[in-house]
Amino acid sequence: MTRGTALVRRPGDRLAEGLVTHIERTDVDVARARRQHEAYRAALAGAGWQVREVDPADQCPDAVFIEDTVVVCAGLAVLTRPGAPERRPEVPGAEKAVREAGLEVVRIEAPGTLDGGDVLQIGTTVYVGRGGRTNDAGIAQLGAHLATRGRTVVPVPLRNVLHLKSAVTALPDGTLLALPDLLDATALRQPIHAVDEEAGCHVVPLGDDLVLMAASAPRTAALVAALGFTPVVVDIDEYEKLEGCVTCLSVLIPHA
Repeated sequence: MTRGTALVRRPGDRLAEGLVTHIERTDVDVARARRQHEAYRAALAGAGWQVREVDPADQCPDAVFIEDTVVVCAGLAVLTRPGAPERRPEVPGAEKAVREAGLEVVRIEAPGTLDGGDVLQIGTTVYVGRGGRTNDAGIAQLGAHLATRGRTVVPVPLRNVLHLKSAVTALPDGTLLALPDLLDATALRQPIHAVDEEAGCHVVPLGDDLVLMAASAPRTAALVAALGFTPVVVDIDEYEKLEGCVTCLSVLIPHA
């Protein structure tokens, strides 16, 4: 038995040209990034997920960050309209994958913009970051779509950070790991574990007590273990040079 399907997209030759917004550009070792992606996929498979590769979009340097193209919630796939126009050609491949997975498909339409990295789902609450990539129209459309699944959308104003999940993610018990300085934490309703490593904000619950996280956050990994969870640690430092994190390299479709 698998836990579900994990959608991924392999990095293309133009990965090093990916967008950077809040950090300085540094050289990306594409060959090393490919090895790291292989290890990332292996970690997902080892945790019980069936890894499925989305069709390449090699003309788009950021296409490996598949999370930004689609939000999956209770059998519904919301195709996004990324805030960076050059990323919008990444969406058709994601659409093909979620249709083949049998999900109901809707989409964000202009003038709305939405990046999946701005969407954090915790039970029936869905936090959505309002920042440089996601606007009010996109948040409103997402709210209307997810209301059909009994979800309530809560906007969260962002500060000097790319996406909501660059600043906060959730552990399996629904408590949060966050750098409060990066967002308006008053909008968050769950208890917060403040961390002092930015990469510590980025985790993916993989089922049971398993928590996928980056090797660049060892103190947070120790905290996660102390809280009773099992860290699954992967090295993604080449993606971190592009403001990437463990959340944005996959989209999980749990079994119903």
